[in-house]
Amino acid sequence: QVQLVESGGGLVQSGGSLRLSCAASGSIYSINNMAWYRQAPGKQREWVASRTSGGASNYIDSVKGRFTISIDNSKNTIYLKMNSLKSGDTAVYFCNIQTRKRPGGRLYDDWGQGTQVTVSS
Repeated sequence: QVQLVESGGGLVQSGGSLRLSCAASGSIYSINNMAWYRQAPGKQREWVASRTSGGASNYIDSVKGRFTISIDNSKNTIYLKMNSLKSGDTAVYFCNIQTRKRPGGRLYDDWGQGTQVTVSS
């Protein structure tokens, strides 16, 4: 069982910055793929950013150049650094990771509980 605890959300003015964290604990041999999603009120959850274990990152067009996904393997924690925030970034943000419990084992998919980001204009 893997537990994910998100933190770092809050209220920020337009143009400001936040860094979201997603700390994983439990039976983890490796974190292979990671991603952040968001869900705005009345909208479906959408993918925001992802990163493979090899370090390749991808972003939704609306956040390219403003958001950065990263990982600290020593802490089993992934991050989403968000700069130049806009009102359109207001949403609940969810982390998603795929882990292995042992070398060559199957991938497990887990989600964080979500953290609210509110950008005021």
